[in-house]
Amino acid sequence: MSLGRIIRKRRHELDVTLDEVSAKTGFSKPYLSTIETGKVKNPPGDRLLRKLEDVLKFNPGELRYIANLDRTPADVRQSFEASQEENQRWRKLIKALGDKKDSNKINELLAESELKVDSNKPEVKPGKLIPVINRVAAGYPADFDDLDYPAGFADDYVRCPDVDDPGAFAVCVVGDSMEPKFVEGDIVIFSPAVQVRSGDDCFVRLATPHETTFKRVFFESEDKIRLQPRNENYAPMIVEGSKINGLYRAIVKYERL
Repeated sequence: MSLGRIIRKRRHELDVTLDEVSAKTGFSKPYLSTIETGKVKNPPGDRLLRKLEDVLKFNPGELRYIANLDRTPADVRQSFEASQEENQRWRKLIKALGDKKDSNKINELLAESELKVDSNKPEVKPGKLIPVINRVAAGYPADFDDLDYPAGFADDYVRCPDVDDPGAFAVCVVGDSMEPKFVEGDIVIFSPAVQVRSGDDCFVRLATPHETTFKRVFFESEDKIRLQPRNENYAPMIVEGSKINGLYRAIVKYERL
């Protein structure tokens, strides 16, 4: 969730108007509106964020933390967030071990390592950064440099909570063969860690030639896979399994409203 959406959500929860926020912070209503709608490219300054934290009852420093992440270069931010997730997993594991019989010894080791197991999670999370690797054709396969994902960096990112797979990636749909469920311009997030089942919507990477497409996948036999468009105006394709070197299941869709 973006910084602006976090601010607007809290304002609505508290039933506070933009006029009231403007009066209490000293910043204009139009400017506050552009922050909430994401029309300001750069995050607001710390002075305004402190006032918003006070007026909207955020924990001190909560909005500033999210804004500072947004100011960080995308590649550095992605590396930092991956480290944070890994640390959190280790802390959960250590805490779970600490609840076992040999808790005294484990707690001693934990103290020596200076790791702190904190069960109090931040009330608001900005969401994991998911790289948008390029556009994918929701039609017939097309030549397309997908940056060899899932790996590497991207030119753009979207934030998405509740996605723990570090290899997750997103694409922007082009074409109409996956309508009505997916339309051109939708951002779809795929996870290499999720098992693909027959009938799933998948990002498909073909081995030769180097092409990718977005289709429903059906396993016809051990060596045959049917790539089925959702749009009935398009015919399905039968592909040999040996010609596919990547199937990644769709898990989240951002749609234009």
